[in-house]
Amino acid sequence: MAGLIILNPYANRWEAGKQKDAIVNACAELDLPLECVVTKAPLEAIEIARQASKDAMTPLIAAGGDGTIGEVLNGIYADNPSRRIGPFGIIPLGTANDLINNLGHSRSLIESMHLIKRAKTRRIDLGKVNGWVFANNSAVGLEPIVSQFNIQMTWSRGVLRYLIAALRAIWGKSVWDVKMRWDDGEYEGPMSLVSVGNGALTGGLFHMAPGARLDDGALTFVHGFAPSRRKMLQLLPRAISGEYVKDPAIHQHHTTRLRIETIPGSPLQADGEIRTDAAALFEYEVLPSHLEIYAP
Repeated sequence: MAGLIILNPYANRWEAGKQKDAIVNACAELDLPLECVVTKAPLEAIEIARQASKDAMTPLIAAGGDGTIGEVLNGIYADNPSRRIGPFGIIPLGTANDLINNLGHSRSLIESMHLIKRAKTRRIDLGKVNGWVFANNSAVGLEPIVSQFNIQMTWSRGVLRYLIAALRAIWGKSVWDVKMRWDDGEYEGPMSLVSVGNGALTGGLFHMAPGARLDDGALTFVHGFAPSRRKMLQLLPRAISGEYVKDPAIHQHHTTRLRIETIPGSPLQADGEIRTDAAALFEYEVLPSHLEIYAP
């Protein structure tokens, strides 16, 4: 049976939709039996992927950015949570393309199609938070506020948009009181951010969880409290390299489970998309080797 490419035309501010003809032509040239369907509304990729998985279409390919990857993966996961996902492919057409950067995957459409043709795969972990699976990164606190600003800024493009959004979020100086529990530790007190990484890079620019590895059977999370805007601004450039975890205010851990309670409620981000604007409880777990993905 033929596989399916699910193309999100909105990815990269509607630039992705312009690539449909190139995708279809590449499928013909490489003799890849893949149908290409274009989504028409937010979250539609979830239902398309769920039905394609139910119909045993394989492989399933996400064409778009990290948010598109997340929707397609959640559609497949919803069809059968206990079954490992794959083979799964990516045609990177987003702005940041964090997952493919962490995989060492080419950003080229043609090279991505050749990768699918070669059918070389690797297994990586997935994260899960409050029922939603994510491939690269999720966060509570400051980072999803950055995502909210990023979504609002239609006048800026590329990774610069993420940097401007980060500066706007820092200016807001939000603080939460949290109770956190993980495999071998706990924390109770003030919090500015909790960033949970399956991969190290997020936002196209920031190594928020620099110790994260996609296939280590664990999630890597960073939590910290910066009491002033000045402190946050000092940490920001070091978050680009990941060196910020060496600051005494920042703590990095590896775990298979993480429970976070926040006062007040916090937004939740997963793979760059806002999953909720306010929640008080977040429960994370790792799904080891749950995704078989075309990768170098």
